[in-house]
Amino acid sequence: MPVIDSSDGPVWRLRNRRETLTRWFMWFLGIAIFLWCWSRISEATTWFFVWDAPRIAGDILGRATPPRWSYIDNLWEPIWDTLNIATLGTIGALILAVPTAFLAARNTTPSALFIRPIALLIIVSTRSINSLIWALLLIAIIGPGVFAGIIAIAIRSIGFCAKLLYEAIEEIDQSQVEAVTATGASRWQVMVYGIVPQIMPAFAGIAVFRWDINIRESTVLGLVGAGGIGLQLQASLNTLAWPQVSLILLVILAAVVISEWVSAKVRGAII
Repeated sequence: MPVIDSSDGPVWRLRNRRETLTRWFMWFLGIAIFLWCWSRISEATTWFFVWDAPRIAGDILGRATPPRWSYIDNLWEPIWDTLNIATLGTIGALILAVPTAFLAARNTTPSALFIRPIALLIIVSTRSINSLIWALLLIAIIGPGVFAGIIAIAIRSIGFCAKLLYEAIEEIDQSQVEAVTATGASRWQVMVYGIVPQIMPAFAGIAVFRWDINIRESTVLGLVGAGGIGLQLQASLNTLAWPQVSLILLVILAAVVISEWVSAKVRGAII
């Protein structure tokens, strides 16, 4: 904090002249970038449709109410497929994420120079691509259906689970590991008795948390042909069956709320 001398004594100021000018310049630069981006967005936007959006939304809402409750019998199997996609995808991701996490953690990787970068690359690459894109690629390779959705969810979840898990591995108490090592235990025994018990609560929490996320993601995979209730939603949208759309959205909302409640109860029991 600069001090400026004056006839009445030192005057305390938060910033000197250079810092103040730099701060104002950064504000000016940020506003200029925002205005430029806004102008580009405005040029690419048809504002007539934007101003007409409230009327269109009201018309669709009127067509969608009340929901077509008789259509609920057609949704039990799709919502079951959605739950299977999320659950099996999460299990598959955890099976692959655990060894990836141990290879990525600094204190457990066999080689920080060669193996750890490969494990980190797997984590980054699987996290950087959305599950919808994975589903599109897999549908082109293995065809549409629930299996493509399961694989897409699994691949997408590997990086998420492995990243959180390897961070938990790196934060373990090394004194417990040293105590097990001092008994003459092998590398695998040290891992089983010194590391795994410390990360089990984190592993359980990560698994439940990711399953909760996958419930949400699996509801929309059907929009690209990967099975689940999203397939029914896409079919209803294509035929403009708005009462069916509103019912499907309510079922999706109920499934998400129930999964959130279950995951919260499980995390509370674990923690």
